[in-house]
Amino acid sequence: MELYRLEPAQCALLVVDIQENLMRVIDNAEEVTRNTVLLQKSANVLNIPQVATTQYVARIGPLLPAVTAELGGLTPLDKLEFDCFGNAGIAAAVKGLPAAVNTLIVCGVETHICIYQTVLGALMAGFRVWVPADAVSSRKPGNKEIGLARLREMGAVVASTEMIIYEWLRKAGSPEFKALLPVLK
Repeated sequence: MELYRLEPAQCALLVVDIQENLMRVIDNAEEVTRNTVLLQKSANVLNIPQVATTQYVARIGPLLPAVTAELGGLTPLDKLEFDCFGNAGIAAAVKGLPAAVNTLIVCGVETHICIYQTVLGALMAGFRVWVPADAVSSRKPGNKEIGLARLREMGAVVASTEMIIYEWLRKAGSPEFKALLPVLK
C-alpha cells in the first residue's frame, strides 16, 4: 500500500447526485448533506476544484440548494449512467481538471450504486480515491456498509469528512484554518 498525504493542489471534490427527490429517501440524508457542504466550503477556501453531478435531473430534480450554493456558479453535469466516468461530459470535466489533480474525494449517493461505480471508474482511470464515509449513504444502511466494504477492497481510502479536511489543512493558525474554524466547530 502506497502511503501519501492529501495535498490540496492534487485533489478535486466530486459531488454525486445529492438531489432533492433522492435525498428524501436516503438514510442519514441530513448528515450526508451537512458533511458534503463542509467539504465544499473547505474546497472553496483551499482552491480545490469541484465537479458536481445529477442523475436524470428531469425526473429526480435538482441538487439540494445548500449544495448548489457552494458550487460558485458551477453547473452540475447530468447523467443517466451510474458511473460518472461512463458519461462523456463528466469524464471530460474530470480530464479538464488541473494536471496536478491525481486524487478525487467522492461524496454523495448512493454508496452501493453511483458512488461504487464512480469510484471503480476513477480507480480504473488512474486516480487515487478517498470516500468520506459520513458524506455518502444509501436508502438502506446495509447497502451503504456493503458499498463501503467493496470500496476498501478496491483500494479506495474510506475516511471521514474531518479526517480529509484536517489533512488538507495540516495545521492550526493558517488563514485557511481560521476561515474554516467557524464551520468546523
